[in-house]
Amino acid sequence: MGLFDRLKKKKEEPEQPAEEVCTAGWDAIEQEFLRVYPGQDKPKHYGTIIKWILGGNDPLDGISVYDGGDYWHFVSFGLTEIYDKETDDPAVSGYGYELTLKLKKYDFEDEEGELRNICGILQMIARLTFTKGEIFRPYEYLYTGQQAGIDAHQKSNLTGFICVPDSTVQAIDTPNGRVEFLELIGMTDAELKTLSDHASVEKLYKEYASDLTDYHRLSRV
Repeated sequence: MGLFDRLKKKKEEPEQPAEEVCTAGWDAIEQEFLRVYPGQDKPKHYGTIIKWILGGNDPLDGISVYDGGDYWHFVSFGLTEIYDKETDDPAVSGYGYELTLKLKKYDFEDEEGELRNICGILQMIARLTFTKGEIFRPYEYLYTGQQAGIDAHQKSNLTGFICVPDSTVQAIDTPNGRVEFLELIGMTDAELKTLSDHASVEKLYKEYASDLTDYHRLSRV
């Protein structure tokens, strides 16, 4: 059999239908953000090249960024069951929450670099959950003792985060279970050193009176 015959035979073989991927969890998250940001059906999106399940380094399958006017609103896809239902608890999807963050806009020298920097931070925090089993809840804080800022150039006074329920979007019930949105807010080293428990985090959040991560703000303590 010659090359032409082999090609002809291959061409005549019926094509196998592509396997349909269930994206019910992913779609539900997008619908909630579309409710808040109507018309933004194609937000900025940063997908993972090599998925975690295939040996990649990033546990989140993607991060979308919505335009909130004076801020960028990030949301993760991957801490909940964004595809098929795999866990035993029908009431909760995956770890039960996705991470969000609202970055205050400025005339950044490299805006794309700052957006990617936040995506890297969200991946890093999600990696703690995937590798060490650390589950984050509302009114907890992330303090590492680092002095470098969380911005791309490491110049900001903000060095860590507190976790609060995202007040802009609502918790949703998906076919894979309930999904809540846990927002990270950047805090200074001095502010983080005042925290000790949930009550102290909630008190600081109320005093701060904003849920924007503002690279340029000064410490309140």
